[in-house]
This record gives sequence, C-alpha cells and structure tokens, in this order.
Amino acid sequence: MLAKTDWAHLIPHQGAMSLLDAVLSWDDTRIHAISESHTLAEHPLRGASGLHAVHLAEYGAQAMAVHGALLARSRGVEHARPGRLVSLRDIALAVEYVDPSQGRLDVHAESLYADDAGAQYAFRVEQGGRVLASGRAAVIHPLS
Repeated sequence: MLAKTDWAHLIPHQGAMSLLDAVLSWDDTRIHAISESHTLAEHPLRGASGLHAVHLAEYGAQAMAVHGALLARSRGVEHARPGRLVSLRDIALAVEYVDPSQGRLDVHAESLYADDAGAQYAFRVEQGGRVLASGRAAVIHPLS
C-alpha cells in the first residue's frame, strides 16, 4: 500500500480536491486506490443532496493521474507532465447519490492506451463490491 504522502506531491490535485486516500496496488496498466473523502461534509463536490454519482468520474480521473505519476516516477521522472481531461465516454451510473454510510470507495483504473501525447483509461468506482460508476476517460499532455 502507498500512503497519500508517498504520491500526493506528484499530482496537481491538492487540498480538499485531492480525493484519494491511498493506493492499494498498481502495475504497468492498472491501479486500485481507495477513498473515504465522500463521507466528508465539506467535500468540495458535495451539493445540498449529497455527492452526486457523476462526480465519481473525478475519482477515476484522479486515479489515472496517480497511475501516470507513479509510472513516470518508476522511470526516474519525478515530475510527471500534467494532463488535461478532454473526454468522458460510456459513463454508467448505478446510483444517483453516493451513500456515505456504505463504506469506502474502491477506485480502479486501467490504461487502455498511453503515449507521450496522452492516455485513455477505463475506470470504475465500487462501494462494498457494488459498481457505482464506470466509464472511459481520455487525457492529453499539452506541450507547455
């Protein structure tokens, strides 16, 4: 397991918008992260009715960012190139709002394609073994 302190400085998401708590496992193509941030009353994406499931795509995107940063670091690059989320596709939501009483979120992302210009990932967010949200996301790495 990698604690947040091991990788948080490698991604642009900081403060309350850093939604993931730890990385349970990762390899060249996959990452499994966990989070309890959905339970926080001061969650930056929470509305009056709670955390809408559409915001789980941000959890997937952050898992992608952490995965890319960990891969870069494994190749000796301490400062991964920033990415810009440009596309979400095939988003499926099983709930309207995330129930904070149902436990932690398990965030999985799998690289489908990656090169120096960008990457495409499939992601899913589970709670208690139930898939709450899934989809694909694409990022580009701007030249500057």
